[in-house]
Amino acid sequence: MHLTRLGDTKMFTAHGADYVTVSGERYGTSVVVLADEVRSDWRVAGFDALTEADFAWFLALKPEVLLFGTGARQRFAHPKLYRALTDAGIAVEFMDTPAACRTYNILVAEDRRVAAAILL
Repeated sequence: MHLTRLGDTKMFTAHGADYVTVSGERYGTSVVVLADEVRSDWRVAGFDALTEADFAWFLALKPEVLLFGTGARQRFAHPKLYRALTDAGIAVEFMDTPAACRTYNILVAEDRRVAAAILL
């Protein structure tokens, strides 16, 4: 994880096979983490059930980068599912959940507009 403390900035402090911990609070369902909030209102049924609408949900958040944590192994969604994001200039990166947590912590510490979508 990343050792920097950034005041009230939300950062991943732990992760496991069926949970992530953000700023000391444990989550056992899929979450979206931003510098100033953790959102659990992104309703997804799992990686194989992802739709264009699941990705379009992020347009209103306007991140520079969306890190997509896909669980224990890295998986890639079909580009047509997230085309609206790339058309809006939002970079979408797919990685396993531990890598997404680490990368998010680094980018948020650099004051980047980053969102981490963690599938659990």
